Amino acid sequence: MRHTPDFSFAPEPVARYSGLAITLHWLLALLVIGLLGVGVWMTGLKTSPTKIAVYGWHKALGLTVLALAVLRLLWRVHRPPPPLAESIPAWQVALATQAHRAMYTLLLAMPLSGWLQNSAAGFPLTWFGLFKVPALIARDKAAFAFWQQAHEWLSWALMALIVLHVLAALKHHYLDRDDALKRILPWKP
Repeated sequence: MRHTPDFSFAPEPVARYSGLAITLHWLLALLVIGLLGVGVWMTGLKTSPTKIAVYGWHKALGLTVLALAVLRLLWRVHRPPPPLAESIPAWQVALATQAHRAMYTLLLAMPLSGWLQNSAAGFPLTWFGLFKVPALIARDKAAFAFWQQAHEWLSWALMALIVLHVLAALKHHYLDRDDALKRILPWKP
């Protein structure tokens, strides 16, 4: 049998995340970035029906982020991410692993801290008015102050981690020219 050399210059196909993982990634990205922006803005609003409505939407979307983050984490356990390019140094792979763990931790901790803050304040909580969400703890001023502060600090930590995450993705795409970013893009590269 004769061997014919392959002279095609087509790039290797990119090992991509599953469609569900990609959808959850970008949906969570949009929701979280939006919630962080609205969270910073809404704290300066004067008490009014608008402020109450904005807080209600913020809380409902925060609970949605919590549910989607749990789903994303379960899916990640079921379908691990595709391997990174072999050209990426081991220390960067280790750093990326720790950054992803921190991101998942914050994606769970942020909505939980908001839920705990709301519970300690004694405010009723619903998911878009469709059903009541139970309080996680009893009404307590000291607990409210603690969870309010925790929610704020976690938000700043999440913002910083998002900035680092985006910068790392851009570095891999434009400087290293590897497939790290292409694996999670919503369209095929």
